[in-house]
Amino acid sequence: MTPYVPLIEATRGGTPECLHFGAVAVADVHGKVLASAGDPRLVTFTRSTLKALQALPFMQAGGPRALGFTREQVAMMCASHSGEAMHAQQVDGMLHKAGLSYRKLQCGCHVPFFVELGQAAGPYDERHHNCSGKHSGFLACCVQHGWSVENYLAPEHPLQQAIRRDVARALGMAPEAMKMGIDGCSAPNYAVPLANLAAAYARLASGEDDAQFGSSFAHLADAMTAHPELVSGTGRNDLGFMRAGRGDFISKAGADGMQVVASRSRRVAVAVKVADGSKIAVTAAAVAALDQLGWLDEQQREELRPWRAEVIASIRGAAVGARRAVFSLQR
Repeated sequence: MTPYVPLIEATRGGTPECLHFGAVAVADVHGKVLASAGDPRLVTFTRSTLKALQALPFMQAGGPRALGFTREQVAMMCASHSGEAMHAQQVDGMLHKAGLSYRKLQCGCHVPFFVELGQAAGPYDERHHNCSGKHSGFLACCVQHGWSVENYLAPEHPLQQAIRRDVARALGMAPEAMKMGIDGCSAPNYAVPLANLAAAYARLASGEDDAQFGSSFAHLADAMTAHPELVSGTGRNDLGFMRAGRGDFISKAGADGMQVVASRSRRVAVAVKVADGSKIAVTAAAVAALDQLGWLDEQQREELRPWRAEVIASIRGAAVGARRAVFSLQR
């Protein structure tokens, strides 16, 4: 099977210009592949789509209750946020409950995503990093268990060992079968088959019905769907997808062309990887996949139209090209 197939084509003046290759896997809670494009068993790094699963050790140990985390703060542990004031405030609250300074965060610092919205970039630090919610959850888990907070990202640290164990369980894999790499925020990340990632999100969406992680999955899913603005941010695709889903869709993007969308009512999830890492192409492919699966009504199609990015515009706003999906899911 060809690992990657054409997913999205862009034309300019009617002439083909770009062709984005990728793979799509649609899977249920049992790991059964229901539909696909390209190789659904393609092994690829999960990047930030892993965040909800990386929160499992803290959730399983009753961390939110023990430290008094709110639903908003549980959502932040799953976030690739924009560094807006609402995000930094939540991170401050999480660290305060853990009794730690933001200087303990080891995610590093980058220009916040909110700058892309045209907002002025004032002073910013690690709290504004898009992964600071995940890292604050990591630190809180260390505090809860009495583990060192100085080297919490080391693969041999008890936290990362617990994460690897629980992520493997959620994916239905042996821990040693997951290929490890280091993510942009310096945390361990794993390359896994696309279908396993989809199945894990289908389980997340099933909530209390999951025999192994029920309460944890239910709380994570509830937090993400209740506060999509914290999971992503103003004008971001995960916010758009989850609002269009009206509480049914759990959406999580990852760097370099990763996107997962799960349906709580169907207990099925779609995982998409675009080979060249294009943000525009992966969201366009995800919307096309949802539409082909029959998950969207007319209103949802219209709400998600911006994420299809069908019109390519010049800087002055003139339509100069088009973008369309060129794949069909194989059932």
